Amino acid sequence: MLPGQALTTAMGILPHTNLPDAQKLALSLDIPFWPQLPHFRFKEDMYAQFAEHFPGIIVDEEKKSLFFSHERFAQEIDEYLENSVVPEHFALSIESSAAFNGFLASNLSSYKLIHGQTVGPISFGLKICDEQRKPMIYNDFVREILYDFLHHKITWQYNQLNQVHPNPFVWLDEPGLEMIFNSLSAYTYEVAQVEYGNFLSKLPGPKGVHLCGNPDWSFLLNANLDILSVDAFSWGHILVRYVDEVKEFLRRGGIISWGIIPTLTSELSSETADSLTDRLLQLWKFLNQHGLSDDILFDRSWLAPSRCCLINGDGTASIDHSFALLREISLNLRTR
Repeated sequence: MLPGQALTTAMGILPHTNLPDAQKLALSLDIPFWPQLPHFRFKEDMYAQFAEHFPGIIVDEEKKSLFFSHERFAQEIDEYLENSVVPEHFALSIESSAAFNGFLASNLSSYKLIHGQTVGPISFGLKICDEQRKPMIYNDFVREILYDFLHHKITWQYNQLNQVHPNPFVWLDEPGLEMIFNSLSAYTYEVAQVEYGNFLSKLPGPKGVHLCGNPDWSFLLNANLDILSVDAFSWGHILVRYVDEVKEFLRRGGIISWGIIPTLTSELSSETADSLTDRLLQLWKFLNQHGLSDDILFDRSWLAPSRCCLINGDGTASIDHSFALLREISLNLRTR
């Protein structure tokens, strides 16, 4: 069972352009990670980063865009299938991740866990569109390859992390997942539930999902997940309303990573460690009233920033402050 007790971690995307500073910040938490740095270069955008070697995807660095070509997919699919048995075909290249190799070379022995990340298949498939501006996930065969591709990417990454630490995991960044609950989506909740479940069952190590949005939480709480990372600052009041699902998720050993510390300057400026601790405890109080004790919640919880912060105008100041508050709030909870 994964350890809880208010361990600190964060999603991988950071606003830094200075690699050493990003690495130092990522290693300052209880569960460190390798940083993704889209401001450093476009290939570190999480969609571009994991598009490398996907058949049919064209990455335009000049325009900072990606699109899917059916014609190119048809030309490249046979080569992809041949290479799908070669693990190194799914490696993170130095061109797409400045930090990954440096993270592997760090002394990680003092940490209980370490984590990597990849874009989730639903977000990946909905974000990248074809010539007719249709998300590539709507094509059944392309979607099958998409799930297969990310399974291989995650397995390769997990194995690399596992060579330097006994307890790694790779979680999925799924900002687009909430879109499948929109009635206009052609990739339906029912289909996604089956396919996502099958996908998760094949992944190595603890299985985790991070998203900043507000989906139907029962979809994820009832999935085969070990870790659910939530923007609790914005959406925690809705998550806790799924009382029965939350109780079952925690009682079977799941971890909720409570993203309780905002990263937007406008929100962060009016908060303190005490105010954010109280905000989290108010969420827990609602669950207390429905049979979940603070002991269980503390034992099954991590703490994190609510989301990445790429849009603030203060460079890295907000994220640095957010991480400092994160460590302080964790200490507050542990001393209680």
